[in-house]
Amino acid sequence: MIRFGHCPQFITITNYNWLPLLKNDFHKDIIIESFKKRIELEQVTIYAFVIMPNHMHIIWQLHDGIYRNSFQRDLLKFTARSILWFMRMNNDPRISLLQVNAMDRKFQVWERNSLSIDLYSEKVFLQKLNYIHQNPIKEKWKLATLPEDYKYSSARFYETGIDSFGILTHFRD
Repeated sequence: MIRFGHCPQFITITNYNWLPLLKNDFHKDIIIESFKKRIELEQVTIYAFVIMPNHMHIIWQLHDGIYRNSFQRDLLKFTARSILWFMRMNNDPRISLLQVNAMDRKFQVWERNSLSIDLYSEKVFLQKLNYIHQNPIKEKWKLATLPEDYKYSSARFYETGIDSFGILTHFRD
């Protein structure tokens, strides 16, 4: 059962210039670990997600007292720093594509304006859940044959009840 307080949100976060930085599973694991930490801190409930090569979609619900702008800023700042660190440690040549001429940073991993939509009804929630789970099997991506076959998605959890990442809550629980 969805918690009271903040309503669930569908959020889309894209890589800077839509670069396929998230093809690397280690980069995806950084995001998963960041989600785990935020859940342990009782800041968020995650109902669904998919991490694609150049973007991710999440349905989350922030807990009372947690402000979306601050939460999202801190999450993206931490994951960006971790991804950049990993890229430097592995001499990833794509790091030069992330250089920016900004006052507050030398590199940028995420686009600045993420799409966030409040999910006020179960109908819209289910539409977004289906969209998330269908994303990896779309013609454009072909990352899996079935939604539940794509590792970095909540589709397997909704199909089998198994949460291999330990971060998900079924929206009906």
